[in-house]
Amino acid sequence: MNALVEPHHDGGLFGRPLFEDPSARALARVGVVDVGSNSVRLVVFDGAARSPAYFYNEKIMCALGAGLSDTGHLNPTGRTRALGALRRFQRLAMGMGLSDLTVVATAAVRDASDGADFCADVERDTGLFVRTIDGREEARLSAQGVLLGWPGSYGLVCDIGGSSMELAEISGGIVGRRETSDLGPLKLQTVKGGKKGRTAHIKATMERLQAAMGTQRDRLFLVGGSWRAICKVDMHRRGYPLQVLHEYRMTPKAVRQTAKFIAAHEDHEALRSACGISSTRMALVPLACEVLVRLVKTFKPKDIAISSYGIREGMLYEQMPQRLRDRDPLIEACRFAEAKDARMPGFGKLLYAFIEPLFKSAPQPRKRLIKAACLLHDVSWRAHPDYRAEVCFDNATRANLGGLKHSERIFLGLALLHRYTNKREGTHFEELYDLIDEKTKVEAEVLGKAMRFGAMLWMDKDANLGEFRWYPKKKQLELRLAPNAMPLFGEVAEARLNSLAASLQAEVTVKQRKR
Repeated sequence: MNALVEPHHDGGLFGRPLFEDPSARALARVGVVDVGSNSVRLVVFDGAARSPAYFYNEKIMCALGAGLSDTGHLNPTGRTRALGALRRFQRLAMGMGLSDLTVVATAAVRDASDGADFCADVERDTGLFVRTIDGREEARLSAQGVLLGWPGSYGLVCDIGGSSMELAEISGGIVGRRETSDLGPLKLQTVKGGKKGRTAHIKATMERLQAAMGTQRDRLFLVGGSWRAICKVDMHRRGYPLQVLHEYRMTPKAVRQTAKFIAAHEDHEALRSACGISSTRMALVPLACEVLVRLVKTFKPKDIAISSYGIREGMLYEQMPQRLRDRDPLIEACRFAEAKDARMPGFGKLLYAFIEPLFKSAPQPRKRLIKAACLLHDVSWRAHPDYRAEVCFDNATRANLGGLKHSERIFLGLALLHRYTNKREGTHFEELYDLIDEKTKVEAEVLGKAMRFGAMLWMDKDANLGEFRWYPKKKQLELRLAPNAMPLFGEVAEARLNSLAASLQAEVTVKQRKR
């Protein structure tokens, strides 16, 4: 049985929240540093261990790998900047109460003749031990980062850095074959023969990678700053309304169109500014486009997804016990949010059980979103009542949550919006609604109004509220309230129930149960 939906006797359909377990809470705050060819980045993860929040995230562009192909050494200026960044990060970690930082260095440090000297300087100055990893290990960690957000996924993970590009296959939560190459944009700048020589080099390298990796026509997961920059340009070209990179989808045709769009754009500075890309990154984007076009042409993926999770998230995943890895990141994050911010933690489980009869025929992926909505239904109660509905929508659609497609973000956001208001028209989010079809909008509205009514029966997390009985063919909704819930069924609750019935296009009757 799929680990995401395996029933547990102590937690129902989605299991018991593991973030309450001491072994999971031990991962509550974890600091990792990635010393790359372009940048040095510190990320401190905090929150539910399976789906952590980013407590702190800082990147310093150092360009350690600039000129490496010509000199064989780390860029001197970049080396100085990187050492300064690591001194800063070590001091920040002390201030945050972190017992340790996990530091890894990738292509630039492993390829440079003075890479070991640099690591020794870091350890002498900061006390930090830098673990230099080879390309295959880098590929494995990046793939694990993808699995943090997409447990059980299958496909090909492609991580591009400044000096290298790695491939790894994933299937059923396991990382398989892995390969590395020199197709990072900084390395490509030094290939002789101009664009013609570069094209030949990319093609030959990609053919070697294909021979090693075999046929990979499932989903392609793109990891790395250069891919994310291309994604931002694709969003800009399409006028895409939801500016969330994680789980953004591109087609092979879109990749080709965006590459042509970038090549034809004479004013890269204006394009960079419009898309929110740094000048250092933008300089590498045209070269990364050449690689991506050839990658897609070679491996012919059926689907392309952008992953904001990569090597740093893979380093966190490395520290997780398997039982934690197997859990649903969305549900765990929502449980943590409820425990931290809801007025009555635990009521979300009761609310889900109460409204679930309205969605008995819903497929498992939809029930998962319904569960998430119930857990989140009260976490924004501190927002001003006039803006609470919009705050809920904004939080759901833009929050750093794993395991959510963009369409699922909109569904979840609309459901939570309708938790606080009957109408969705008149907000400044309306252009986002078109990312889902009309039927899905109505389903989100029904869910939101069901939660809106259920919240009126708020007693305690173990209360006996009663039950819904829903007859979709007859369009009849029956509410059977427990005796102790009847006093809560006042005028406002009745109005909310009638609003729910209207969205279902149903007649409603209310009865009192004997017990």
